Amino acid sequence: MSKFSILLCFIVLAFGISANGSESGIGIYEIKKGDFSVKVTNYGARIISVILPDKNGKLADVVLGYDTIKEYMNDTGYFGAIVGRVANRIGGAKFTLNGTVYKLDANEGTNMLHGGKKGFSQVAWKVKKYKKSGPSPYITLSYHSADGEEGFPGDVLVSVTYALIEPYKLSVKMKAKALNKATPVSLAQHSYWNLGGHNSGDILSEELQIFASHITLVDSKLIPTGKIVSVKTTPYDFLKPHVIKGPIRLLPNGSKGYDINYAVDGNKGRQMKPVAVVYDKKSGRIMKLSANAPGVQLYTGNYIHDVKGKNGYIYQSHAALCLETQGFPDSVNHPNFPSQIVAPGKTYEHSMMFTFSIKK
Repeated sequence: MSKFSILLCFIVLAFGISANGSESGIGIYEIKKGDFSVKVTNYGARIISVILPDKNGKLADVVLGYDTIKEYMNDTGYFGAIVGRVANRIGGAKFTLNGTVYKLDANEGTNMLHGGKKGFSQVAWKVKKYKKSGPSPYITLSYHSADGEEGFPGDVLVSVTYALIEPYKLSVKMKAKALNKATPVSLAQHSYWNLGGHNSGDILSEELQIFASHITLVDSKLIPTGKIVSVKTTPYDFLKPHVIKGPIRLLPNGSKGYDINYAVDGNKGRQMKPVAVVYDKKSGRIMKLSANAPGVQLYTGNYIHDVKGKNGYIYQSHAALCLETQGFPDSVNHPNFPSQIVAPGKTYEHSMMFTFSIKK
């Protein structure tokens, strides 16, 4: 190998420049354990592929996404991203903390969604540590959110670690340290899952179970009213496993699908607890999710329409589902919701575990 070739290889590794072309400093990184692999980009700390075998041993990518970094930069659906500083919606794009009113970046009408126009999903994160393979492959990404960014107070140092654990487990650990001011923090991992494969059609035939007896009721703009209500005798009841296409038809008039926060049962402290189970009968794939967050947003990709995804496949409504563990939406404006305020010098921690298996 020539000296020039060696130098070029070093530049590609050092700056993470992807083979399909990307902005300088933005790259694609794979972590792999046998036939289980995950690809991540540091643009928005996004998961861009999760490859798993089905009951016949056939591999498929089970998350929606795009072919190029440029497409992720133009994405409006938060595909695979870490969203924040505060995930989900903040009503009126404002809140009061310690007597000060903070006006935020309104990017969904008069409300804020997923951190504003330039939330954590739309910035370049730094690659701090990266081990592609071996017994414990992982990647750690970090981002420094400055005081005043999108209207939020204080500097915050954020990190996420994606790690593969035997057998077929994906660990996601998010942290955020408030450096100098009290501030709200609620991060979410926003992957779109289709266990049949990203190009297998809709998820309406997948079976879903959510370990939550209550939801946070919302108004017509999907802003919580402050009421926490039971799911019993409603289409939101997934305490027992149900195929999604049944109850989704019973949602209130005007609903295109699910986009609601569930209050996860057993939310005492910050211990890991079961959140949800998804089963795709055709492929045999099962995904079990556990987390230490108080809530989980079920979103069934209601507003996906003619989105050109990987390998040119066109995604439509209900092409995937999101299970975004999180703090309750708009908690900064509802004292009865679990607080998401992080004091100066304290660290927010949010852990998720995706466990995949096969039912033949």
